[in-house]
Amino acid sequence: MGLQPLEFSDCYLDSPWFRERVRAHEAELEKTNKFIKELLKDGKNLIAATKNLSAAQRKFAHSLRDFKFEFIGDAETDDERYIDASLHEFSNFLKNLEEQREILALSVTETLIKPLERFRKEQLGAVKEEKKKFDKETEKNYSLLEKHLNLSAKKKELQLQEADNQVEQNRRHFYELSLEYVCKLQEIQERKKFECVEPVLSFFQGLFTFYHQGYELAKDFNHYKMALQINIQNTRNRFEGTRSEVEELMNKIRRNPQEHKRANNFTMEGYLYVQEKRPAPFGSSWVKHYCRYRKDTKKFIMIPFEHRSGGKVGDEELFVLTYCTKRNIDTIDRRFCFDLEASDRPGVPVTMQAFSEEDRKLWMEALDGKESVTLFSVKSHNCNGALKTFKLSPPLLVGAQLDKMGFTIIKKCISAVETRGINDQGLYRVVGVSSKVQRLLNLLMDAKTCNEVDLENSVDWEVKTITSAMKQYLRSLPEPLMTYELHGEFIVPAKSGSPESRVNAIHFLVHKLPEKNKEMLEILVKHLANVSKHAKRNLMTVANLGVVFGPTLMRPQEETVAAIMDLKFQNIVVEILIENHEKV
Repeated sequence: MGLQPLEFSDCYLDSPWFRERVRAHEAELEKTNKFIKELLKDGKNLIAATKNLSAAQRKFAHSLRDFKFEFIGDAETDDERYIDASLHEFSNFLKNLEEQREILALSVTETLIKPLERFRKEQLGAVKEEKKKFDKETEKNYSLLEKHLNLSAKKKELQLQEADNQVEQNRRHFYELSLEYVCKLQEIQERKKFECVEPVLSFFQGLFTFYHQGYELAKDFNHYKMALQINIQNTRNRFEGTRSEVEELMNKIRRNPQEHKRANNFTMEGYLYVQEKRPAPFGSSWVKHYCRYRKDTKKFIMIPFEHRSGGKVGDEELFVLTYCTKRNIDTIDRRFCFDLEASDRPGVPVTMQAFSEEDRKLWMEALDGKESVTLFSVKSHNCNGALKTFKLSPPLLVGAQLDKMGFTIIKKCISAVETRGINDQGLYRVVGVSSKVQRLLNLLMDAKTCNEVDLENSVDWEVKTITSAMKQYLRSLPEPLMTYELHGEFIVPAKSGSPESRVNAIHFLVHKLPEKNKEMLEILVKHLANVSKHAKRNLMTVANLGVVFGPTLMRPQEETVAAIMDLKFQNIVVEILIENHEKV
């Protein structure tokens, strides 16, 4: 199991587990940074001291062999596994060269040193700077919050309002910084694979010219080198697609975080301050806890957690709730307070303080407290933690269906593409003008004008307009062509197994699709196979078509970072369909 994805929605909860996942990502990047620094040091030794070349090469090979890339999610693609294994292959290659004891004169500054140094300073260095800002803002946010919560409720309303506004403004800034930091962490985790391996590959290419038997060695290495270049390019292409999807999701959550909360078994969760009473004359103290509540079982869980003390998670305390009541300001010199009573401690209420009045109302509603307030939505809340839900993005195009009209539109588009543009470079990757695409779709979806649209001979419609219209129509179906229900099942064989077992599994799943979906999929895949046959001219290989049509034909029902990380496996499913269209 690799690193866990960092969900943007968790930035607003800022839970202990979220912080642990962030630290895991930070530790992995620090390990990568140390690895690159060591690799750069070893590379410079090769240039500076030819007399120590043999020892330097062995150390360099050792560094390569011992490092292993971590990955986000629960599986890697074949390309990523090939990239992971490449460091071990490079190590073996160096050992073979060392046996020949040839003196090398390496000039690897441009091919190895500069790219890795640039990646380490510009990319990893940028993450370090973001971490400093994030840590500083965390300290500032929770310090200000504690100071704010200690304000007496007896202060003037204007002063309290100003303080509330200041805290809210600071909180929004903290969440914004948290979103950016999480996005940067995950981007660099994905980027490092090809950014690290590609310069090493260039270094190995340069080695051949400096060895007496370099030509023969290069011939032996050439097949692996070409395969690795394809793996790197495929991984890079998938990364670009994944990055755009992640940024889109981040922007959606930034615009409305309440509508993108992940579902779980807890009715309510978030941070609360719990009053801990001490023997006289010491009074009481307020300790921050991460609290979770399940209404069906009445179980309330409290976990002490302090962001500023290294993020250590305290012991969990669980009790069964019997009642909840609101505390008025005339009974306690703090705002946003309420009392809970546990079944095993009757008559001993626990006083808690929420972060705001709105937060208290949400907790009171979830806990069935007295003086509860009706909420605008059972499954929404402010940013401090509460119910989690998910809102699907609206269709791009109203009216798209797998009906007779839909089949007619797709067939007309395919016929025009194969007649006019099968050899166009970047077919399906080059995007048409959105206004023209929308105009074409409006004409095609109107029964009165559909038959009048001549796509095969008309100069009014560019090929890129037709291909964009076809992709938009497919993406606008009420559910993806390969259905939400079977989405997870299609992903499973793409993550493991032999090529033959993958084909068999996907063949079985295709025949579980509804008849219309299967018929449309057959039409599309046959067409895409035809497009890939002209890849020498249109440059649309099976892998490139997978990148384009993976998100078009498959789509998870829930928009999360974890789901987006599976996007590369969607592409693989489409690649398998294209390569084996006659079998499947």
